[in-house]
Amino acid sequence: MSDYTIGNWLADRAAIDGARIAIDDRGVLTSYHALNTRARALASRLAEAGYGAGGRIATVSGNSTDHVVAFFACAILGIAFIPLSWRLTAAELGELIRRSRADLLLVEDEYAGLGEEALAVLRAAGGVAPPCAEPGLAGVEQWAPPSARPLERRDAEAGDPLLVVFTSGSEAAPKGVVLTHRSCFWTNLALSRAMPMTSADVVLSILPQHHVAAWNVQPLLAWWVGATVVLERSFQPGRVLQLIRERKVTTMMGVPTQYQMLFAQPGIESADLRSLSRALVGGSTIPEQLAVEAARLGLPLAQGYGLTEAGPNVLHLQSGELAEFPGAVGRPYPSVETAIVDTESGLPLAGAATGELWVRGPSLFSGYLDDDAATERAMSDGWLRTGDIVARDAGGIHRVVDRVKNIYVSGGENVAPAEVEAALCTHPLVEAAAVVGVPDPVWGERGYAFIVTAAPVSRDELLAHARALLAPFKLPAHVEFVDELPRSTIEKVARGALADRARTALAAHDQTGTA
Repeated sequence: MSDYTIGNWLADRAAIDGARIAIDDRGVLTSYHALNTRARALASRLAEAGYGAGGRIATVSGNSTDHVVAFFACAILGIAFIPLSWRLTAAELGELIRRSRADLLLVEDEYAGLGEEALAVLRAAGGVAPPCAEPGLAGVEQWAPPSARPLERRDAEAGDPLLVVFTSGSEAAPKGVVLTHRSCFWTNLALSRAMPMTSADVVLSILPQHHVAAWNVQPLLAWWVGATVVLERSFQPGRVLQLIRERKVTTMMGVPTQYQMLFAQPGIESADLRSLSRALVGGSTIPEQLAVEAARLGLPLAQGYGLTEAGPNVLHLQSGELAEFPGAVGRPYPSVETAIVDTESGLPLAGAATGELWVRGPSLFSGYLDDDAATERAMSDGWLRTGDIVARDAGGIHRVVDRVKNIYVSGGENVAPAEVEAALCTHPLVEAAAVVGVPDPVWGERGYAFIVTAAPVSRDELLAHARALLAPFKLPAHVEFVDELPRSTIEKVARGALADRARTALAAHDQTGTA
């Protein structure tokens, strides 16, 4: 008997509720029966062309029904599905195609030019380009190019890689996170216990499908229980309000910036949000003002915290708890075990404590793609070292303090950039702030702050404001005003790029003696 894997979810739902709508893709409706039929037909076509368990299929595609069909076809055959970001440059994409060692590359027509450039980069570097096809009924579902390494067809097993998602790589080269069928099963089971979903739900999916959350935070659970997923290719606040009203959306997931843009829309005061029973927030902690605004509008925000290596779900806070625990990311999901570990001794801390968050449980990744050394560095006796400094209170509620690698040491004192950024952002004219540590001949390291403001403000005024909130050693020694902060992915500041920029600016200052 074969394992109960993710491909079985679709077959079971098609048998039970075949006429129900699985996907609403910009108004084009696909039933569970049709989705299952297309996925199984594609699986057969791929198998006939020599693709099978142990294989890898990479994609460059926006959110679409065709992309979902390809995902489920891979799930049926035990093939690893590797969605690559269309936001990358051709050089970056070419490198990920090389590292993915894909047997087949599916490139949506909209990104054909990017795909061709990426493959040209790959070939120029001496790499071998995989065979290519377009996703969809007119593409790979009609004809699949023969595999260069024919693999035996068998049913997928629980330990087979299902989803490989490359991390953002803001500090180092991106790593491919391998999530198995077993991992995705437990991730979605835990999500269903913490934030239940039924076949009556309508899920609005706005995150790009090269992110793990676009699969494992709501959409896969929706297809397990028979709900409808409304697929969007991009985030447009006005259209989101329209979709919530017209499609009677009951639940969605986004990052804080997206909700802020939503709340800034003209007509938000009169927008019909009554159908929404939950709006999950991920990517970073919900800002206090955003929580206040959501409560005023009657939008039930819920907090989630996770990382790709954990499937991604680790911690959560229900919408009714935001006022009680402002700034918190909550408690562990069911089946997820957490520990707070002292960063110096490596020993676990009991009770209320602050240290590095470690995670253990069946939803963890199986490792980094073709990188055993990186996998070994990330793990410790079955525990995933998240790299996040977290404070846990006596009741088990967690708050994220900062990233381990973001912390810098000034005069022997640890400084968490997130704490400094939060203080700077309390100034009424500061819209965003990012702080990185830079070398200092006296203190070892000092802070370098990048500030985005709504109107001009002086460095002295800003530091005077922050001085009332921060110890002197935490105050940034350098301040640079910028139009925007560079980001490596949704809601993630590209700190590596900022650190490089800060060091370059300081080197230029040392040479010329001018700012």
